[in-house]
Amino acid sequence: MPEGLPLELTPLAFLVGKWEGTGVISYKNEGAEEATDHEFAQQVEFAHDGQNALTYISSVKLTDASGVTTTLPSELGYWRVARAATDADHGPGLLPGVGEPHIKTHEELETLRTDNGYPIQVSTLHPGGVAELYNGFVKNARIDLASAHGVAFEGAKTYRHSTRMYGLVENALLWVWDIALPGAELKSHASARLERVE
Repeated sequence: MPEGLPLELTPLAFLVGKWEGTGVISYKNEGAEEATDHEFAQQVEFAHDGQNALTYISSVKLTDASGVTTTLPSELGYWRVARAATDADHGPGLLPGVGEPHIKTHEELETLRTDNGYPIQVSTLHPGGVAELYNGFVKNARIDLASAHGVAFEGAKTYRHSTRMYGLVENALLWVWDIALPGAELKSHASARLERVE
């Protein structure tokens, strides 16, 4: 268990740390008729500061066959167990919370569990002017997410819907991301296998 991790984040404890690895993204090159797979390198960090959410940062670099490296969009976000805010939670803005945390015992944490696992919420920010909110569940060491809402600045590149799945398999963090472009069905977008480095 990561040192100092708040009790309510224990369902997400397996994510905490720094991860590195490679993945594959599928897209069409300019002038191509079919999409092809391209390998990328990724670094991900899940951390906590004693509050009721994990912080998330992802950076990705794509290297083409000629050795040219392209930095792909990073992601910043927060991952939390879904529950209604209480007086002890900070906010809105910088206002400090007042009183005792809502979840103080394992028994209280268990009241949040459903047949699907613990409900979670993920907020993600992209540098292209898009913010996404995901709802999902964590059960054992598997996370399933589906986009619930998104906002974007005018002119930003967006998609209609997305799902993500994360899982810890043989001490590696595997993930897949499917997206539905406007007017299109959900399709495979990217996936990766990451190893814990810290």
